Amino acid sequence: MPPQTAPQAAPQQPAPSGPPSQPYAGVGPYTSPIPVRQTHLGNALASEWTKIKSVRSTIWTLSVMVALVAGIGLLVAASTNDSDYEAVPTTLPGFFGTLLGQLCIVTLGVLVITSEYGTGMIRTTFTASPRRSRVLTAKALVFFTLSFITTTLALTLVAFASTGMHSGPGVQEPTDDQLVGATVGAGLYVSLLGLLSLAVGCILRHSAGAITTMLGVVLLPSILPAFLMMSDSLRDLGKKMQEYSSPQALASLFRIDDSLNSGWPQLWGLAGVTAAALIAAYVLLEKRDV
Repeated sequence: MPPQTAPQAAPQQPAPSGPPSQPYAGVGPYTSPIPVRQTHLGNALASEWTKIKSVRSTIWTLSVMVALVAGIGLLVAASTNDSDYEAVPTTLPGFFGTLLGQLCIVTLGVLVITSEYGTGMIRTTFTASPRRSRVLTAKALVFFTLSFITTTLALTLVAFASTGMHSGPGVQEPTDDQLVGATVGAGLYVSLLGLLSLAVGCILRHSAGAITTMLGVVLLPSILPAFLMMSDSLRDLGKKMQEYSSPQALASLFRIDDSLNSGWPQLWGLAGVTAAALIAAYVLLEKRDV
């Protein structure tokens, strides 16, 4: 039997000469080269502006609204005579196009938020911006500013074009109050309707349901008073509903009849309803999962 030998030890490496080696660069906390800063409302506004201008429905809806307001207004102004403006201001043609154009703003206000719910992109939006109230505020500000500027510019074009076409003797030139009501006032009214639509869309989270609801809000007060005033007990309610209906509010802002008020009470009433709807939308947005 051969004799057993002890295992030989592995040869040791010579100690390295020179200064000690530096630790591995990857060890320790990672610092991003990109500066990290807190987001604010301006970032949300930029995001919502990018979204609203890059969607085709926004461009098409606003284009149809401008075509209705400016197209119908200029057509009415061109087809009327100077004698037609002896009792009404020359800003009247803008009224007819606004009656139809407001429906485009109502539809767009709903789609600004319900389109994200329909595609599921609202989850991505809330992940990127967890403060949901900031998202809704940005949507409201961007949409209201865009709709107000677009509507007011279209109405201003019609007002000045109609005034230039009809300036003969006996024509009732619009006063400053009438001009402001037919441009800025009507633009505010239509934009507030759109903002109310956005709040209803946030509450219902469904495009068809929110659009149907807003069509009822716009059209029912114009149709229902005719039936309510048939009853003696409901006549006062019918008159009040008719006074605050969309067509009569716009007619008051355009000063179609001297018996109508200035239209600003209806405007403030709509602002109050819109504020209440927005508060409800903020509350529900924070309580829901999505």
